Amino acid sequence: MPDMLDNYIPVVVVFSFALVFGVVMVSTSRLFGPQRPNKVKSSPYESGMKPIGTTHERVSIKYYIIAMLFIIFDLEVIFVYPWAVEFIGLFKKFGVGVFISMFIFLVVFEIGFLYAYKKGGFRWD
Repeated sequence: MPDMLDNYIPVVVVFSFALVFGVVMVSTSRLFGPQRPNKVKSSPYESGMKPIGTTHERVSIKYYIIAMLFIIFDLEVIFVYPWAVEFIGLFKKFGVGVFISMFIFLVVFEIGFLYAYKKGGFRWD
């Protein structure tokens, strides 16, 4: 049993080093960095323009639908592209099950696109 835990020691050491390094860098930056706040530096910045309205305004549902479309498209590309590149090898090794599983995966994602279409996510007015 101890041999199995010995395999994780390098991983724990690397994560510990990364955590300590991150905390030290942020702390030294805050401790030694120049801190001269003024009115211009403290003002909100929004794409080079003065912000309009308050920060407590409600965001349109279209924003969330577009974000959902982006996530759906990203996930689809992340999973489908490597599968398509290796399709022939996977098909020879595992048979028709590879095609059926990807078909089910794509159907589930297309349901997400259909939902966004029904909610008007593709209308850009």
